[in-house]
Amino acid sequence: MSRGAWRGLAHRDTGLTELMDDPACDPGMLAATYRRFDVVNRAVSAWGAVYRTRLRPRLRALDRPARVLDLGCGGGDVVVRLATLAARDGLSVEWVGADPDPRALVSARERERPGVRFVSRGSSELLAAGERFDIVLSNHVLHHLDPDQLRAFADDSRALARSAVLHADIARGRLAYALYAVGITPLASGTFLRTDGLRSIRRSYRADELASALGAPWRVETPAPFRVLALAPGTADAP
Repeated sequence: MSRGAWRGLAHRDTGLTELMDDPACDPGMLAATYRRFDVVNRAVSAWGAVYRTRLRPRLRALDRPARVLDLGCGGGDVVVRLATLAARDGLSVEWVGADPDPRALVSARERERPGVRFVSRGSSELLAAGERFDIVLSNHVLHHLDPDQLRAFADDSRALARSAVLHADIARGRLAYALYAVGITPLASGTFLRTDGLRSIRRSYRADELASALGAPWRVETPAPFRVLALAPGTADAP
């Protein structure tokens, strides 16, 4: 780790941009990155624990078929993994992954299966179309957003959700940075995983920072090491 990167972890480095966000980035490397996100997210995203402790209980409490939205779904691996876990538990759920980037949808649609579909839309477009869901979630989206985008994303996600919103992300820290820099090496060849992952960590929030940025009624938890989870009630059924 360079001394500059180490020192920079004291504060969010919002000036960094990720290589895969460049519309002109190498399409082959982009596709390979989306494919390998499945392995990376299984290792670091803690969605297994979040499903067991936060998502499954809410789905069971509905006592009826549910609709769940993954906003900014990228290559679709998280929503497919959650759909698999829910099916094993006998839960009836329609899963929708939404991402406004058509490049992401090319990879995501390779993962489509019964009960899981993907749409090329952002949160405002879903709202305008009258879409509503029981639960809205996201993975690794919040650190990409500037303050205005974060507020709009948070508000839109609550307006789309009848029950709850769960936004998961990386927690910035020196140990997270050092471990990822080493651990990602076997998977990084031919992808943007190493460069973009390290930049994501430097852009990410710590729990107290995210809680301050979101404000009430959001609360921020740490479901696993190096992770933050922002939760809020949905407002779709509010009068």
